[in-house]
Amino acid sequence: MRSDGLIEVRVAARQREAEGIDSFELAAPGGGALPAFAAGAHIDLHLDGGWVRPYSLCNPQDGGRCYRIAVQHEPSGRGGSAAVHAQLRPGSTLRIAPPRNLFALQDGTAPVLLLAGGIGITPLLGMAQTLHAAGRAFALVYCSASERRAAFAGALRRAPWAGRTTLHHDERHGRFDLAGLLAAQPAGTHAYVCGPAGFITAATACGWPAERMHVERFAPAPVPQAAPRTGAIEVQAGRGGPVVMVRADTPITVALARAGICIPVSCEQGICGTCATRVLEGQVEHRDFHLSAREQAQGLMLPCCSWARSSRLVLDL
Repeated sequence: MRSDGLIEVRVAARQREAEGIDSFELAAPGGGALPAFAAGAHIDLHLDGGWVRPYSLCNPQDGGRCYRIAVQHEPSGRGGSAAVHAQLRPGSTLRIAPPRNLFALQDGTAPVLLLAGGIGITPLLGMAQTLHAAGRAFALVYCSASERRAAFAGALRRAPWAGRTTLHHDERHGRFDLAGLLAAQPAGTHAYVCGPAGFITAATACGWPAERMHVERFAPAPVPQAAPRTGAIEVQAGRGGPVVMVRADTPITVALARAGICIPVSCEQGICGTCATRVLEGQVEHRDFHLSAREQAQGLMLPCCSWARSSRLVLDL
């Protein structure tokens, strides 16, 4: 591991998994073991051009042999997926952050429903393999626009737990009944949901108990309605630390970085939680899609996107 905490890896393999979706197998250049992880974890890719993007690991823990990710090329996106598809070739090297897990399987014996929409299959694939190996009861439902856009469909059909998997393609089967599926689950089931914003919104609108629904987002939900930002706020780095004036048109993380106070960031959209910071003083206007109500009440905020209701924030930096 480098002094900056990043790991250098080599692209050991690249494979087309579906229309516009490639998987990448990343290994240590010298063949050594990589840091351990559990199903649901993700890594941040540090790419040429300053891109830093999180991607879920889709393989289960395998003794640190490799990390496997799958990336959908989004021509209308912000450029991160295009950079991955352009830069990562077999034999090339890049830097990554060690795995972090904000979407881990909960311990216990409760039944599990894995609910994937599109590229959201990536973290759930590793979860399915982990649950099967542990002998736990689970079902996997994978919804995609069409069969040609369903990554890992062949592997899912060949898996030893294929009988627990439902593949639904809107083009062939029509709109999937998420509400009916959730209503039919055994008592106590925990649902793990990953996919596009609209898919997650539909799933979370079905009245499922929040404590048993675990969500991982790849893109923001519709932006909550909030009053426009006006003026500027003061942000202080720790009690007695430097004070930075932050204009309404500038993210807090950007303003602090310009002043030499760097908070780690990744998605910069309030999705991944990388920049989570504790607030020591001040009132926060939360505009993220990651923190739970409990985490917000405990004083956490995502300064990449959230703002202040007060004129001043003191952050634990």
